[in-house]
Amino acid sequence: MLFIDPLVRLKRDFWEGEGTMGEKGRSSTGLDKNVAGIFCYLLGFITGIVFLVVEKESGFVKFHARQSTITFLGLFVVILVIGWIPVLGILVFIFSLILWLILMVKALRGEKYMLPIVGRLAEEKTRQ
Repeated sequence: MLFIDPLVRLKRDFWEGEGTMGEKGRSSTGLDKNVAGIFCYLLGFITGIVFLVVEKESGFVKFHARQSTITFLGLFVVILVIGWIPVLGILVFIFSLILWLILMVKALRGEKYMLPIVGRLAEEKTRQ
C-alpha cells in the first residue's frame, strides 16, 4: 500500500472527477460523463464553450469540451478562409465531418481520445 504510484492515483482521481462526485461516472450537469462528453462535440465549438462554462467537476467532460472548442473553432476559421476554393473547401469540410464523428463516438465510449496537438493542449489547460 505504501508503494502506490501517486501519478496513477492522480490520473484516476482526475478522470473520475477528482473524487468529489457522489456518484461515479457523473458530471456536475447530472449527465453521465460519456453522454456529456458527446454533447461537447454535438454542435462543434458552440457546445464545447457551453460545457466549459457549465461543467465544474468532471475532468473528462472538461477535456472534451476544451478539445471540441479548440478543434472546431480552428476548423471553422480554416473553412472561412479557404472555403471559397472549390476542391480544398470540400476536402476540409469532409475531414471535419469525419473527425467530428470519430470524436463523438470516442467520447460516447468513455475514451479520452487526444488529437495530436490539440489534445495535449486541452489536457494541459484542464489540469490547471
